[in-house]
Amino acid sequence: MKLHDLKPNEGSKKNRRRVGRGPAAGQGKTAGRGMKGQKSRSGAGGALYRQGGNLPFYRKLPFMRGVGFTPINRIHYNEVNVDSLERRFKAGTEVTPELLEENNLLHKTRNPVAILGRGEIKKALTVKAHKFTKSAKEKIEAAGGKAELIK
Repeated sequence: MKLHDLKPNEGSKKNRRRVGRGPAAGQGKTAGRGMKGQKSRSGAGGALYRQGGNLPFYRKLPFMRGVGFTPINRIHYNEVNVDSLERRFKAGTEVTPELLEENNLLHKTRNPVAILGRGEIKKALTVKAHKFTKSAKEKIEAAGGKAELIK
């Protein structure tokens, strides 16, 4: 069998119906669209939200002032979990934002660092960051390390 021998299954391919080409098969002149009106025209239908003279649904909804407003002074933190500190650093290391940047743990280096409490830590590390969650601080100190805030 070669490519030129391939044929679709019998009855799986149909020719498209060419309407509006004379009176044959009842699809001539108006081509099954009836006489006049919006549905007989080409491009008929209108927009999805159009309700034929009624007030559209989206205009009935209340106008919510302030929704979607993002404060321009919001602080975005680089989030680092304690389990990634456990994996990357040896016991007794002083972990700073610069060291985290060298180890590719920061998303945007100019943003401050927040340490989150996912995972376990067993190594005593001195961690310096701009923010700590309560659980992260507890886990670092329980392992014998220190959690120091950077101003």
